[in-house]
Amino acid sequence: MNIAIVGTGYVGLVSGTCFAETGAIVTCVDVDAVKIERLQKGDIPIYEPGLDEMVVKNVKAGRLRFATDLASVLDEQEIVFSAVGTPPDEDGSADLKYVLEVARTIGANINRYMVVVTKSTVPVGTAQKVRAAIQAEIDRRGVDVEFDVASNPEFLKEGNAIKDFMSPDRVVVGVESERARKALTKLYKPFLINNFRVIFMDIPSAEMTKYAANSMLATRISFMNEIANLCERVGADVNMVRAGIGADTRIGRKFLYAGCGYGGSCFPKDVKALIKTSDDNGYSMEVLKAVERVNERQKRILFDKLQAIFGAGDGLRGKTVALWGLAFKPETDDMRESTALVMIDLLTAAGCTVRAYDPVAMDECRRRVGDRVTYCRDMYDALLDADALLLVTEWKEFRLPAWPVVKKAMRRPLVIDGRNIFDAEELAENGFEYHCIGK
Repeated sequence: MNIAIVGTGYVGLVSGTCFAETGAIVTCVDVDAVKIERLQKGDIPIYEPGLDEMVVKNVKAGRLRFATDLASVLDEQEIVFSAVGTPPDEDGSADLKYVLEVARTIGANINRYMVVVTKSTVPVGTAQKVRAAIQAEIDRRGVDVEFDVASNPEFLKEGNAIKDFMSPDRVVVGVESERARKALTKLYKPFLINNFRVIFMDIPSAEMTKYAANSMLATRISFMNEIANLCERVGADVNMVRAGIGADTRIGRKFLYAGCGYGGSCFPKDVKALIKTSDDNGYSMEVLKAVERVNERQKRILFDKLQAIFGAGDGLRGKTVALWGLAFKPETDDMRESTALVMIDLLTAAGCTVRAYDPVAMDECRRRVGDRVTYCRDMYDALLDADALLLVTEWKEFRLPAWPVVKKAMRRPLVIDGRNIFDAEELAENGFEYHCIGK
């Protein structure tokens, strides 16, 4: 089966590579010629465990190809996925200019039936706009070509994307015709054989499902951060509370971890977009507006704890602060909406020297903030003469540090744990002042 994936960002490249792994002949298309040239050489522009090897394997097998011109490969395809970016506009809505540009290119060049599938996260009603854009180009050409539009939102977690794609909780597919359903059933047959759930529904419901899922997860995170902040004030332990409520099967244990805020390419953008969609349709989503406010406040909680220790005003001026973790989560170099970016802004504005280390996101941080921080060669180098250590991203290599080495390197043995991964008793035994979230 021949398919094309337009856009070789995180979603497009992972999806295209995994479809090739299941036997499809996949052409990944991107207008960025430099990126395509890198991919053809086996140079992967994003960090995702296992992706490099899978790309090289499927390119060698002839199942994965790369191109810069969609029009030149369109006639070969049975299905075309649009996986281009949908960045937020200033008002929080999803910017559909790239999605509609792909649709117009398809309409201007399509010569036979195909299914056009939106893989990008897009607001409800986008499929109608895609259909209209394709049809307008077909009408302008004065030809009669049939096509279908479908929605197939992604649910990939960065750092675990290949497993998520190959062994999914569910695959959601929105279609408007039996012909489109049959084409997508054929593509997803390897997953049906393995008894993974492929859920077919109407297109608006599929579009809404993606936003509803991410917004629900964001809500759980912000809720637990609210509970954690209250626990600190009443003398409770959020970890015990989490165990107690997570044991309720109606609630479950996932996404109940308190911390210093969520980030990334999905949750912040999707919450904003769903709020905007709701406002545009005359309904105010008060819960999600609160979720967003709580998360923005939570991103500065480590700084607030530092100020409480050293004093407001000029209390932090001249202090050296070590940051462990820059990416918004482990196993990725993605810093979009990262708490670390907020911390860097606050700390440098307060007159601090910031010494930072992350296993994979150092180059990305340098690209974003330049030389405002000192980039260290390892986690211990970041501690040199530090007045405080802030744990921002819970990478595995941070979980069992040599505390005597940490203490010797630091000017003041102060640890503020933004992800609650350290043992308070162990740090106390080693002479540290320890603060975390929610107790």
